[in-house]
Amino acid sequence: MLEGRIKVGRYVRLAVERHFRDLQQQEARGLLWRPEKAAHALGFFPRYCRHFEGEWAGQEVVLAPWQAFWIAVEFGWYNRNGRRRFRTFYEEVARKNGKSTKLAGLGLYLFAADKEAGAQVYTAATKLEQAKITHAAAEMMVAKSPALRQLVQNHKNKLWIPGTANKFIPLGADAKTLDGLNVHGAIIDELHAHPSRGLWDVIDTGRGSRRRSVMHAITTAGFNQEGSICLEQRNYLIRILENQGKDPALEDDSFGGVIYTLDPEDDWFDESVWCKANPNLGVSVFLEELRTQAQKARVVPTALFNFLTKRLNIWTQAVDSWISLDEWDKGTAAVDPELLRHRRCFGGLDLASKTDIAAWVLLFPPEKPGAPWQVLPRFFVPADNMLARDKSDRVSYSTWARQGYITATAGTRIDQEVIRAQILADARQFDLQAIGFDEWNAGKLATELTEDGLQLVALSQNFQNLSDPTKELEALIKSQALAHGGHPVLRWMAGNVVVLRDSNDNYRPNKGKSREKIDGIVALVMALNRALYHAPAESFVSAYEDEVCL
Repeated sequence: MLEGRIKVGRYVRLAVERHFRDLQQQEARGLLWRPEKAAHALGFFPRYCRHFEGEWAGQEVVLAPWQAFWIAVEFGWYNRNGRRRFRTFYEEVARKNGKSTKLAGLGLYLFAADKEAGAQVYTAATKLEQAKITHAAAEMMVAKSPALRQLVQNHKNKLWIPGTANKFIPLGADAKTLDGLNVHGAIIDELHAHPSRGLWDVIDTGRGSRRRSVMHAITTAGFNQEGSICLEQRNYLIRILENQGKDPALEDDSFGGVIYTLDPEDDWFDESVWCKANPNLGVSVFLEELRTQAQKARVVPTALFNFLTKRLNIWTQAVDSWISLDEWDKGTAAVDPELLRHRRCFGGLDLASKTDIAAWVLLFPPEKPGAPWQVLPRFFVPADNMLARDKSDRVSYSTWARQGYITATAGTRIDQEVIRAQILADARQFDLQAIGFDEWNAGKLATELTEDGLQLVALSQNFQNLSDPTKELEALIKSQALAHGGHPVLRWMAGNVVVLRDSNDNYRPNKGKSREKIDGIVALVMALNRALYHAPAESFVSAYEDEVCL
């Protein structure tokens, strides 16, 4: 890999470089490379493991070189104090690359051959029935192996070794109790499908007394781009890999892993780069199959998303989302409120539910040709149920609040007086022309703001009011003419938007069909409605020659 003879993606190269860098620095860093431990884990597979399905059923498991390398890395590194170095190992690879066989073998090794007294090993999933499906691979491997059949007993999905406390069982987040776990090993398949971090945290906290405990997560990419435990672990690994040992504060010797995916500059339909996400290409992944799926992906949008996520291991947003986050992310130019002082702007206000999240968005048209429109979003949530919303919406409102991206108002309901004060403060700082708002839950606040001297226009959430500005917002995003500063809350909402269309190709954001919250985008569309209505269209965007309807 390092010599360039094997084509790999950036994250694979960084992970390999990390291993060889650690070999050189192990003494200074208190690490110890133990090749005999790596060899012990690798030897378990051909000696005890047998394939249980397909053309290789009954044959001994011979690991591919890439699989053997990472198992050696995972099990060959120790700390000087005798503890296994990698307590968590995150592996990401496209489908059909031998995950089930490898996971079954890893679980059986930890359970039966790792020389851990009373080893408790779990196959973990969000639901027990799903965990049983994954666990069945290990059961079938035992059934196919003469040596393991003599050693291991199996009854009702529980594997155990008579005369010991060793057990290997499936575990679901929906189990009646998860208390009392003493985890030596955990095998977590398809981590991207976990809707919350609950099971992960239970397993993680249940292995404190084990010196060589391992939690191995393996997954393909998914559709959820924000707030998931999978992306949390993925991003943590990327941070470690990209640090390349430069900053000790960003190192974590207990966390390892590898990510097989394409690089950003790669052409999805270039066959020569498919091996970056499919290290088993030509073994369990076949080029003709990928070609067939790629051909369909060229013409069918939903097939494209599945091809990218499942066969090329590229994270995407929901398959029917409206805005490409790749395009959205090109508008991350900084937006400085001080530089916008006294600038002409338009507002959009979406209060939605009083117990949920409210959005107040300011939109600043460009003053010079070629300059971008600039967006200044504000979000409000009730403080008392913020932690509960972290779990239900699977995003960290509390973190965003600490970072200043969200205002948490006291109580269990959004305090509209706080929103009013913010709008009035913005009206003093900027040249606020008009505010478009959704009447839902806004009656009292709209009346008060009108009495404060601001111009408000109620916008029913229909095609007449929202289709044109929705299309114009799409054009601004695609032409990189919208600057939003990379605001994380607005980005999350942008990735959630699904649009409602009619037979005349009108479309608008659809809260009912969208994956998660989109209030900030709705407010932005209403602000754009006001901007387009209050000025000749050619003064701002060439796409319009007539005023849009109220």
